[in-house]
Amino acid sequence: MKISYIGTYPPRECGIATFTMDLYNSMVKDNQPGEGSSEGFIVAMNDHGLTYDYPEEVKFTIRQEHQRDYLAAVKYINLSGADVCILEHEFGIFGGQNGVYILPLLFRLEIPLVVTLHTIIKNPSYDQKAVLVEICKMAQKVVVMSYKAIEFLTTIYNVDENKIEYIEHGVPDIQFSQQKSKEAFNLENKKVLLTFGFISRNKGIETVIKALPQVIEKYPDVLYLILGKTHPNVLRHSGEEYRNYLQLMVKSLQLDKHVFFLNEFVGQQELFRYLSASDIYITPYLNEAQITSGTLSYAVGVGSAVISTPYWHATELLADGRGRLFNFNDSDGLSEILMELLDKPDVLKMIREKAYNFGKKTTWPKTGEKYTSVVNKIPAGKRELAEKKETIIDPLILPPFSLAHIIRLTDDTGIIQHAKFGIPNLKEGYCLDDNARALLMVLMTYRQKKDSMALELLPIYLSYIHYMQNKNGTFRNFLSFNRNFLDEVGSEDSFGRTIWALGYLMGNAPNDAWYQTGRVVFFDAIPNFVKLQSIRSIAYTIVGISYYLRSNQSDDSLTEVLRNLSYKLIGHYEQNSSADWQWFESLLAYDNGILPLSLLHSARILKDDKITVTALESMHFLSKITLKDGYLSIIGNEKWLEKDGERSLFAQQPVDALAMVLMYHQAFKLTKDKEYLNKLFACFMWFLGENDLRMSLFDFETKGCCDGIENYGVNRNQGAESSLAYLISHLTVLKAFEEYETSHD
Repeated sequence: MKISYIGTYPPRECGIATFTMDLYNSMVKDNQPGEGSSEGFIVAMNDHGLTYDYPEEVKFTIRQEHQRDYLAAVKYINLSGADVCILEHEFGIFGGQNGVYILPLLFRLEIPLVVTLHTIIKNPSYDQKAVLVEICKMAQKVVVMSYKAIEFLTTIYNVDENKIEYIEHGVPDIQFSQQKSKEAFNLENKKVLLTFGFISRNKGIETVIKALPQVIEKYPDVLYLILGKTHPNVLRHSGEEYRNYLQLMVKSLQLDKHVFFLNEFVGQQELFRYLSASDIYITPYLNEAQITSGTLSYAVGVGSAVISTPYWHATELLADGRGRLFNFNDSDGLSEILMELLDKPDVLKMIREKAYNFGKKTTWPKTGEKYTSVVNKIPAGKRELAEKKETIIDPLILPPFSLAHIIRLTDDTGIIQHAKFGIPNLKEGYCLDDNARALLMVLMTYRQKKDSMALELLPIYLSYIHYMQNKNGTFRNFLSFNRNFLDEVGSEDSFGRTIWALGYLMGNAPNDAWYQTGRVVFFDAIPNFVKLQSIRSIAYTIVGISYYLRSNQSDDSLTEVLRNLSYKLIGHYEQNSSADWQWFESLLAYDNGILPLSLLHSARILKDDKITVTALESMHFLSKITLKDGYLSIIGNEKWLEKDGERSLFAQQPVDALAMVLMYHQAFKLTKDKEYLNKLFACFMWFLGENDLRMSLFDFETKGCCDGIENYGVNRNQGAESSLAYLISHLTVLKAFEEYETSHD
């Protein structure tokens, strides 16, 4: 068995680094070579630009905030011959929002995955829950270190209990005599209290300091040792503010001779010598939300008499007389317990013995055996990757269709263009682009679902478009919340999107009044069609004209305009394309799918072979780049893909996914090739997590869609553009499924 481990690793000073090292040693390094033995290597996480002098077992490193490192790491693991991967998971050690960068690595992993969860949050944020749920879906086994963790995983995160394994936190098999340890530290005549671990405000050390005056009055030989560095994240953001606060408290209470700060990250041998020297170990955390504590496990494992606040792990680990509990922030209660135990050495001894007997069962050799047993039970062979799943449309996967967020964004003027998370951002006002998209979406909704709410929203968006039209047929784009125009003439793109929506309206109007309104606005805009220069505005306009001509086939004038605009696009294609670059520009930018889509629409109307060939060639070229791994990887707007250049993974926009969904739908309608439905559905699933980050952009709570994939994770703002892109895509999937089923009748 060859095992790859992903986690932090010494010499990085981190509790998970120590855990990863101990696990590796117990499963691989400390085992004798021979039948049934394992080998392995470490993929180590670096942080904040730091590098470390790692030992030889570290074969690959990942810089925390560099997503390409994660992708390079998974390639290394897949080619290494490893049989299984063990991930040490803690939100803060991986890059992106809530450690989201680890998801693309795990998704591409070709071997079984075992995950150790060091943190499980009772009230997770949307992103925290989404990340952990995805990790647990991809794992064959999920290891936790407390029974409370099992409860949370099954009830909050809906993880199958059969997938979960309980294995206690391992403890090094190191023993020292208390007498010799006290002598080594010159503590022979002291009653030693100890707290160790990274120092930060949530550790509650001030509770112990406040408890000491009462204790010292009776036992003046008490010494409280605070062993550990300030947590690196705290140090970065707040410096030594908390340590200074504690030291001032010590001075004000005149405890200088009774409290000692040892500002070091000590090795295991030294740490266990301190634990052995102590009479009582204290963990005074300030709240219950601690699912696992390595420091507590060590203290119990070495046989310390432990006093702790009742956080989750302590409540379990100190049960059955293995320690004592006091309430959060309760200095008086702590004082009473300390004096009781110091008064009764026999009780103190009994607690130590119970802790020691329990600790003997959790030494790392025994914990390593349990992990090895878990790994050995996993069936050998490659893990089935998600991208190899069948993608013929399955409407049961889709969330229930809902206009709730669109209603939230819409007032009597139009749809607000931006949102702050799920709330309309009134400061940004309205734009023509989004009201045109909204008109298209409600028309589709009413046509497919006969939704009365769509019928109520429709005239709002149509009246906004009418209000924004200039006398020469062009349109303004932006309107402030107090209804002031913010431009004289909008972009060509906004013009084209409006023509698209109006063209669709004239083919699908629910009543004559709205048809006539749309027709007037559309025909007033026609003189501007021939003036368009932006290839995307030309493409949007082609789609709008095509929709119009489907119900007005005898309009020879607009048929000729359609032909001219189509060949204008083909001219760009011929100018820029080559054997290895079959595209309309020298780069792939935004809303790329709209260009082949427009020619696919035109081809159905004009029955022109050249238009059809150009549409299909450019579509296949775009597919080769964005669907090469079996899921949609949109060209990020952060850095567009120039010919022979490097693309960006970030600033992926929902409108790009929409364009791809519409493109493949139109390709299916033109060719009847069901493979385009597979691609259509794969592109739609980008919204639901089949993407580079493995995160859903659809918000199941607000029913909105997040604004995109950024370098830090998902942009949780849910503006009109994104939510409309999702809803139009959703409706297109349902329509495509209906067409596919009908074709099989």
